[in-house]
Formats: sequence, C-alpha cells, structure tokens
Amino acid sequence: MGEMENRRRVGYLIQRDVMDEIEVDSVAEKSEVKTSLSEKFKESMRCSGPRVKSCFLSCVPLLSWLPRYPFKQNVFGDLVSGISVGIMHLPQGMAYALLAAVPPVFGLYSSFYPILIYFIFGTSKHISVGTYAVMSVMIGSVTERLAPDSEFIVWSNNTNDSFIDTVAQNNKRIAIAAAVTFLSGIFQLLLGLVQFGFVVTYLSEPLVRGYTTGAAIHVMVSQFKYMFKINPQRYSGPLSLIYTVLDVCSLLGGTNIGTLVVSIVTIVGLVSAKEVNSLLARKLPVPIPVELITIIIATVVSWRFDFKTLYKVEVVGQIPSGLQPPELPDFSLLGSMVGDAFALAVVGYGIAISLGRTFALKYGYKVDSNQELIALGLSNSIGGMFQCFAISCSMSRTMVQISTGGKTQIAGALSAVVMLVILLWIGSLFEELPKAVLAVIINVNLQGMFKQFKDVSSLWRTNKVDMLVWLVTFILTVLLNPDVGLAASIAFSILTVIFRTQLPKYSLLGQVPGTDIYRPVEDYNQVVQIPGLVIFRSSATLYFANAEMYTDHLYEKSGVDITKLLAHKKKLEAKRLRKEKKEQKKAKKEAKKRAKEMLEAPELSDMEERFEVAVAVVAEPELDPCSDSSLPKAVILDLSPVNFLDTVGVKTLRDILRDYGDAGVKVLLSGCQSCVIEHLEKGGFFNDKVTKAVLFSTVHDAVLHCQQGDTKEAMKGTHF
Repeated sequence: MGEMENRRRVGYLIQRDVMDEIEVDSVAEKSEVKTSLSEKFKESMRCSGPRVKSCFLSCVPLLSWLPRYPFKQNVFGDLVSGISVGIMHLPQGMAYALLAAVPPVFGLYSSFYPILIYFIFGTSKHISVGTYAVMSVMIGSVTERLAPDSEFIVWSNNTNDSFIDTVAQNNKRIAIAAAVTFLSGIFQLLLGLVQFGFVVTYLSEPLVRGYTTGAAIHVMVSQFKYMFKINPQRYSGPLSLIYTVLDVCSLLGGTNIGTLVVSIVTIVGLVSAKEVNSLLARKLPVPIPVELITIIIATVVSWRFDFKTLYKVEVVGQIPSGLQPPELPDFSLLGSMVGDAFALAVVGYGIAISLGRTFALKYGYKVDSNQELIALGLSNSIGGMFQCFAISCSMSRTMVQISTGGKTQIAGALSAVVMLVILLWIGSLFEELPKAVLAVIINVNLQGMFKQFKDVSSLWRTNKVDMLVWLVTFILTVLLNPDVGLAASIAFSILTVIFRTQLPKYSLLGQVPGTDIYRPVEDYNQVVQIPGLVIFRSSATLYFANAEMYTDHLYEKSGVDITKLLAHKKKLEAKRLRKEKKEQKKAKKEAKKRAKEMLEAPELSDMEERFEVAVAVVAEPELDPCSDSSLPKAVILDLSPVNFLDTVGVKTLRDILRDYGDAGVKVLLSGCQSCVIEHLEKGGFFNDKVTKAVLFSTVHDAVLHCQQGDTKEAMKGTHF
C-alpha cells in the first residue's frame, strides 16, 4: 500500500463530446473502400522482378544467409558442434531404427539425407533434425501392422520347425517405412504450399508434452523384447500397450541370460557415465560422447567374446557400406497408411516448430512456419526415396549443438558429413554390436521425457484446464496408441476451448470512483454501480453455443425477468381491453335507455339532451408494470471481449433490444470492434428504429449518454 501511495501518478484530462458510432465514423472519416476477393487474388498473383527474387530466396533460405555467413566468428563453433552432433547421430540413428522395426543402417541413412535437405531449405539455425524416438515408434507401429511376423513364418524341412524369414520381412518393412515417410513428406509439402503452418496452433505445449510422455511409454515397452530377447505377440488397436505389457510379463521366464546381463551392465554404465557428464558439464568444453563410447566398448567386447555364438545374444548384423540409390516408394501401399502419414506429418512438424520458435526467440531471429513445413516435407519425401524413415527435431541433439558453440545450419551440414564418413568406411565395424545395447540407449535417453511428469504439479498450480489437457493426452496416447491418441487429444483440446466459451464469466460492471474505468463489482470493493444503469459484460465472444446463457445471465444479473414482465404486461393489456369492451356495451345500453326517456320527456332542453346522451367512459387507471421504479433506466452491454458474431449472436442482441425496449428500458452497446459492427450490419441488426446511435466506443461514453440524455450541448465539456 505504501508503494502505491508513494508511486507518482500521471494524470490526464480529456475534453470532448460524448460520441456514438455515427459521430465517430464522421470524425474519423471511416473508409468505405473494401478490397474484393478477386482483387486480392490478382494482387497476390502479380509478378515483378523484386517479388520473384524475394519469393525464390524465401523458398531457398540457404541462398539468402550463406553469402553473408560470418566465417571467422562462427566457423570454429559450427565445426566443433557439427562433429559432436554427428557422433551422437551414430548411436541414436541405429537405436531408433530398431523402434522403426528396420535394420540399423537405415537409421544412419535417415541421419544423412534429410539433414542435407533441411540445411538447404530450413530456417531454424539451431535445431538438430534427424531421427526422433516418437516418430520412430509411430513408424514402427505401421511397419509391424502391415508386415507382422505371422506373414513371414516359413517351415523348415531340415529341422521340422518354423522360423521367420527375416530377410523378406526386413525388405517389406523397409518399403513400408519409406512409403509412409514419403507420404508424410507430401502432406507437409502440401500444407506448406497452401500456407497451412498455423495448424501447429492446435498443438498446445501441454498437449505436445503430454503426448511425447505417453509416446515414451510406448517406446520403452517396445524395447523390452531386445533387452530380454523375448518375442511378444504384436497387438494393435486400443489397449494394445496393456496387452503387450502382460505378454512381456508372461514371457520373462524365457529371458536370455546373456542378453539380460548385457542390458544390466549397459544400464549401470550408461547412467553412471551420464551423471558424471552432467556434473562435469560446466568444466568440459564439449560433452563426453557417452553413447558413442558405449557402443564402441560393447562392440569390441561382443566381438572378442563372441556373444552371438556363445551366449545367443542378438547383434546388429550386416551393415553395408556405401549409399542407397534412390527409388520411388511402392505406391500400392499408400492407401493403407494415409492416417498414419498425416499423423507423422503433424507430430514431426509440431515438435520441430515448437523447438525452432523457442530458440529463435532466445537468439533473436524469426522462423518461417510455412517454410519449415516445406523444408521438413522435402526432407521426408526425398528421404523416403532413399529408404529413410520420417525425421523431426531432437531436443538432446539440439542442446548439444547449442552448448558446443553451434550458431548456424552449417553445424547440421557438418554432422551430415560425419555420417557420410561413417556410412562409407566405419559403419561395418559395428556389425557385432548387441541390439540390447541400442535398446538400453533408447530407454536411458527417455529420462528427459519422463521428467515431463513434473508438468502435472506445476500446471495444477497455474492452469488446471491445461493440466487436464496434459493428463487426458497422456492417457489417450497410452491407451489408444500414438496415432489415434493424437487425433483424440487434439479433439479434446479443442473441446476445452469450446467449453470455455460456453462457460464464460458474466459480470456487472461498476465505476472506479473519479475515473472512466469500469470493473466487475464482485472483484473490487471500491467499485460503484451507476444508479439506474446495468452495465453487463461476458468474458467470451457471443455465438450460437452460449447465446441462450448470455440472455439468461443478463436477466439474472439485471434483476429483471423480461419474459415474465412482458407476459404480465400482455395479460394486463388484454384485461384492460376486455374491460373497455364491457364498458362500451354498458354505455350503449345506457344511451338507448336515455334516448327512450328523452322521447318521453320532450321538455328537456338541447343542453340537457346533449349532457344526458353524451356518456363518457372513464377507465380506472391501470398500473403499468414497466413503470416500476425498480427497473433500470438503461442496460449497457460491454461487447469489447466479442471478436465475432454469428447469425444467432446478432439475433440475440436484436431480441434483447426489442424486449427491453418493450419494457421501457433503453439498451446501448459499447466497445464493439469493427468486425462486430460489420457482422451487425450484415445480420440486419440496424433498421429505421435501431441505428448506430446505440453504439458507443467506450462504456463511459454510453454512461454519460444515459445520464445526460440526447442533448448534445449538455454533453460538451464533459471531463473524464
């Protein structure tokens, strides 16, 4: 309180007429010029040299920033960063290939081709695109659904036993992964070309974090078969995760001991090394490449002690050197994966643009959302032709890229060069790497996603609706699988917005004494209601879903049930008419009787005649319910929160004006935005009786109008 008293107040004084919307339009000279849709289209299609150049540079951002690249300032940081991130791509690419249910080498391809494409077309300087756990598990659900183990069981006459033809299965799954990646890239390209980048606004931060946490559960469970070397049945549809967990538990008795030991040792070593890495993070110029060291040691030990033969530990197997030639995807598969591809397109873009905007805001540049769609679309569609699977942005690699000095997309390009070296000369050295090690790397790296459970407590304190979105998204993703769970979560998130508009806060406003400021009377102790006036405001826009509630709360807050009042008025009016009719009949009878008496008494004078014949019917005065002193003189509707009106909203306002007008109460509208006034005009709100004179720019203008009447001179010189 003392601070407020000591704070210096800056006063102001405005002297002007109280103006309704008609006068505002006149003084401000409202423009009547409106650009038609055809003219806008012609303008957008207009071609000029500078415009073509600008369009081309925006489509290929590399040509815009690379000529201005500050070589001396950034090259060292980008070089160190590129090598560091490239080293991370090796274990993550191989591990996430297991999630996608394809051979590990295809994870390396996915860490090379798409990165080069994004380097050319992307606009974010700091994010590291490439393989991502959530995207990989979504692809894995498609490949395992369309190429299940049951389709590749072959009977061996030599052993009288069945086995899975892994070569044929892998070829089929590679084709499926490439096809769904290609299709998701096409979706992203189309959305980018039609400027549909705003679609990411439907992926709120609580939704994205709840979704990635739920998807992390799927990722973790999917790796148990490699960590224990068991073969659980593949389930699909709702609750498939629950069935998989139950199946895994039932198969734990058949765990391969050698694989289990490898998994436990890798977990202990990897977690310990990461803790040491985090403790020494401030002292080390470059983070220790823990995953790379892990796979090198595991590969050497596996090769030296022949884990594959002696202990039946499953290893990565053949990793061909060189690059794959491009080939078109199998178009016959596309029809069965449209929904999956669209989900991949939305999730991949949503995660990338969220991180991209975060770092762009931090480092002071802008990320073009539509160009990001195009860049990711080209990365996935072209990558699909090189047998890559869908990519997005990884938070862990991005943080390493930034912490090691990465300043531009050059760091990403250098990481691709590192991957090229690995693919051409080094990849085959990791053929003896146990798959259990890759599975452990995946699950240990999920700890960042599992930390997002802390969001629940923080959201409980800040916004319970967002907390509900987080929890529902998490539960739906876990129970319905990532693809269906995403669609259901977006639908639920949109429903929360609809419910919030259906259940807004309705308030009566009062004046802060001595000011032109109006606030809800229930929220402030010193706010004063204007006698004889009802100032009403809803915190949401007015449309079909809440129009009836708007009217009901207005009647409730104003203390006047207009419906009952008008019904009572009609009853009294009907009663008065019946009484008048009855009196008229009685008067006619009296007139006939007097006429008969007049004929029998001709000595009456003309004056007496007229006096006797003229029968005046004086009705008893009726009490008009609308003249009740408890009724407000006027109702002011503050429409400043309203940003659009549909036909139901316009009709609701029209009915309010009519009903209160019939009750003798004036209704004024204040704070209408231009688009709302336009909706009122198109909706037929105005007529000969209702003009723009009922519209006022501010609540205070409307209040002064009610207090001063329509006399313009009395309004002049008003101070507020």
